[in-house]
Amino acid sequence: MGSGKDFRTAVEAHDLEAMSACLAEDVEFFSPVAFKPFVSKPVVTALLGFVMDSFEEFVYVDDIEQGKSHMLRFSARVGDKAIDGVDLMEMDDAGLINRFSVMIRPLSAAQAMADAMSERFEAAGGKPGA
Repeated sequence: MGSGKDFRTAVEAHDLEAMSACLAEDVEFFSPVAFKPFVSKPVVTALLGFVMDSFEEFVYVDDIEQGKSHMLRFSARVGDKAIDGVDLMEMDDAGLINRFSVMIRPLSAAQAMADAMSERFEAAGGKPGA
C-alpha cells in the first residue's frame, strides 16, 4: 500500500494498520501543536491512533494530488470545537509517505486538539509509541 489515495481510504475505514502501511520507515510528522516533528513509522502510527481517538465527525472534503505531493482537506470536531484542516503529504520514490504535515484552524480548535492529545500522551507514558 502507498499513496495519498490509499491513506485516505485507510483513514475513512478507521484502519490504523492500513494507515501505517502507507508510511515510510523514516516518516516525519509535523503536528500543528508541536515544535519538533515526530519521526519514525512506529511513533507516527501511534500518533495517528491518538488523532483517530480525538477527532469526531472526521471527513475529508477535498483531495488534490500533484506529482509526489498530496493534500487532503478535512473537517472534524474535538469536543465542541469545529476544526478545518489539511493533511499535506509528500511521497518517497516507493510511493510511501515520508513527510506529513497537518495544519488546522481556528486557534481555539488547535488548542482543543492539543489538550485532547496531551491526555492521550500522558496515558501512553508521555509520548506516542510508549
